Amino acid sequence: MNYPRVDEYSGLDSIIHNFDPRAKIITFTALIFSFAFIENIPLAILAILFSIVLVSISKLPTEFVYQHLKYPVLFLFSIFIVMAFTIKGNDILNLPFLDLTLEGMYLGFLIFLRGVAALLLAFLIFSTSRFDAIIKAIYMLKIPNIFVQMIAFSYRYIFVIIDEFHNMKKALSSRGFVFGLNQHSLALIGNMMGGLLIRSYERGDRVHKSMISKGYGGAPQMFFKYNMKAKDYFMGSSFILIALLFHIHSVIP
Repeated sequence: MNYPRVDEYSGLDSIIHNFDPRAKIITFTALIFSFAFIENIPLAILAILFSIVLVSISKLPTEFVYQHLKYPVLFLFSIFIVMAFTIKGNDILNLPFLDLTLEGMYLGFLIFLRGVAALLLAFLIFSTSRFDAIIKAIYMLKIPNIFVQMIAFSYRYIFVIIDEFHNMKKALSSRGFVFGLNQHSLALIGNMMGGLLIRSYERGDRVHKSMISKGYGGAPQMFFKYNMKAKDYFMGSSFILIALLFHIHSVIP
């Protein structure tokens, strides 16, 4: 099967793509944390505009960005809706069982804006560098090796598990199974998920034994080294400064 790859356009030529992966991870993570703690809507809107500018600079196709972010954005919007009707405050609209409040809308919209801004930056990290380059950069940043391995293998084998699921689904369909909201259908789906779990465990055990027999020691093989250039230091310093500027107003009386 063909799966959408988040790093499909990692080979484009832009200043974001050419930004050293280690510096990109550090500075974009700093920006994400900065945006996550913004306390007012005007600054949150500015954060989204900044993120959109970075996406534009990266030259990623608009359709590609839309296809990958539409569901996460919808999830964030659902949080806005829930908070608008659950936070107590000054009522804007009174319904039989729900009250729409000004405070709920403000806080929900603020969280939505912060989430979208951070989401765009996180997407840029993984879409402008090859996944193996990200893994090597994380390893070089001295992240505990066990976490690096977990990320690498999760990304690799999630697609294998999806393939297994589709094969089992085809097998059921060939026997005339049609999904329905009844006890028989739900029981079959439960059995299928249980079988998938067992297959995944057995496959993982076989892969582990195979890798051990081939001398795998757990550390990624580094066939090249990243070299930070002057432009990487400049961009990294600029992004860190921008992350601080979003909160400078709260520390200056």
